[in-house]
Amino acid sequence: MSKLKNDRYLRALRREEVDMTPVWMMRQAGRYLPEYRELRMKAGDFMSVCQSPELACEVTLQPLRRFALDAAILFSDILTIPDAMGLGLYFVKGEGPQFAHPIRSLSDVKALSVPDPLKSLAYVPAAIKTIVRELDSQVPLIGFSGSPWTLATYMVEGASSKQFSKIKKMLFSDPATLHLLLDKLALSVIDYLNAQIEAGVDSVMIFDTWGGVLSGDCYKEFSLAYMQKIVEGIHHSAHGQHIPVTLFTKNGGQWLEWIAETGCDAIGIDWTCDMDDARRRVGDKVALQGNMDPSMLYAPADKIEREVQRILNQYGHGSGHVFNLGHGIHQDVPADHAGVFVDAVHQYSRSYHQTPIKE
Repeated sequence: MSKLKNDRYLRALRREEVDMTPVWMMRQAGRYLPEYRELRMKAGDFMSVCQSPELACEVTLQPLRRFALDAAILFSDILTIPDAMGLGLYFVKGEGPQFAHPIRSLSDVKALSVPDPLKSLAYVPAAIKTIVRELDSQVPLIGFSGSPWTLATYMVEGASSKQFSKIKKMLFSDPATLHLLLDKLALSVIDYLNAQIEAGVDSVMIFDTWGGVLSGDCYKEFSLAYMQKIVEGIHHSAHGQHIPVTLFTKNGGQWLEWIAETGCDAIGIDWTCDMDDARRRVGDKVALQGNMDPSMLYAPADKIEREVQRILNQYGHGSGHVFNLGHGIHQDVPADHAGVFVDAVHQYSRSYHQTPIKE
């Protein structure tokens, strides 16, 4: 693989010195960009974009043409694995993803097979290869997957949920069935991420969007244990380089010490966890990613800049920080506000990375 022209994102994940704090945004390729909305309208539907390597590449690159981002992230969806398992994924306007064949019983789980990422998910490695070629070593490419717990919530609930009553019923009344499902999903994610790594991504991220709805004990047993299995199962070296792994549990700030013990390289944190407290608790064990409230991008430019400065000051001097939003960028945020955010991180972070002069 060619040497990256801008590798500060990877260097920060390795806690190596950087000239400024790297920044990218979750969902940076998406609906807040008018060029994405235009492409999506022409494509017809969301999955048509995901399943076309050329369109997925175009959408991945769109934000990099606008902003000085330090990483690109594969344009895809966390529900590609359940879709490949035959659950009949479809999207309802205003309601989000739904499954025609949700998981309801042990027999449903037993009927699931671990998908071959080079067959039923072949469009993802194909998209990665196309993106890597078009990126031309400008910045790293991030691959990703949903966590087993988060994927299971959609598969059992059959759609997005606020109460998570169906999967929690399974968790408390039939935990053996849920463990079987989570184990199959962990094996699927390992294969899927290894295929992404082989295709050329430079790092991977696991999105545990719904881990924060669990109690501590349940989080350990039904979410974190399976993310650790994935961390242990994926290829950490490829193309002559280390492949960093970032784990992100939304509303998981109370479990940072546990997450840091999994062997991951970085932990994503949301805006409910203060950056200085997070850094104190994990020390130099892992890098940290985050954590500005995405809604801050509705604010005027000067307020966005002040919030960037506040978070940089919270983290303090030295490397090991990848600046990001605490979750995905909202679809109705003005695109130029995202530009203010990215530029502010670069402008104000330089002073935190100057090597002090020894007297």
